[in-house]
Amino acid sequence: MKINPQDYIGKAIFITATNTNVGKTFASEVFLKYFAKNGLKVGYFKPIETGVIDNSPLDGLKMFELVKKLNPNFLKLTINDIVPYQFTLPASPYVAKENSKIDIEFLKKKKEYLQKFCDVLIVEGAGGLMVPIEKDFFMIDLIKEFNTKAFLITPSKLGSINDTLLSIEALKNRKIDFDFFINLYLDIDSFDKVSKPFLEDYFKELKFLQDL
Repeated sequence: MKINPQDYIGKAIFITATNTNVGKTFASEVFLKYFAKNGLKVGYFKPIETGVIDNSPLDGLKMFELVKKLNPNFLKLTINDIVPYQFTLPASPYVAKENSKIDIEFLKKKKEYLQKFCDVLIVEGAGGLMVPIEKDFFMIDLIKEFNTKAFLITPSKLGSINDTLLSIEALKNRKIDFDFFINLYLDIDSFDKVSKPFLEDYFKELKFLQDL
């Protein structure tokens, strides 16, 4: 499976997942390297990260260090440009932010600003699609506000069929353009027998992160 890098020049891609700990940061790394290898200047943006201690967002810093090596334009930026909202509590943004306000218009402008430094911007979400940012505003709504294509990362574990189909239904209901990629990292010894037969029959073609 290959995707055409030229199709994404001047665009942003929102990396989301069926849940937390499915591999969004790993997927971000895979796509950053893939696009860079194919001659594009890459960029990275994580609008919100929770579980942050001492202004050191682990996921954001790891990807920031990588993207600076891949695209020197990002050397002039700071971690606060890359991860503008950082919260200590490892919970959903709605809970972790406590009484503070997450300004969606600010995030949209920050996304546009970062896109000036790259050909393609990888945006990494927090948690799954229905993780709340505000009481009536979820991660899936942020994808819609950003007007980006979504890359949905799904797991290989038992239960991935249900998780994948539910997430795809949610994206379709919001009329969000998306593609999905399976991350082969759990139950990989049984995936071919337990989950792959249905997924292959249902979707005809499967895309795996490990094939990029």
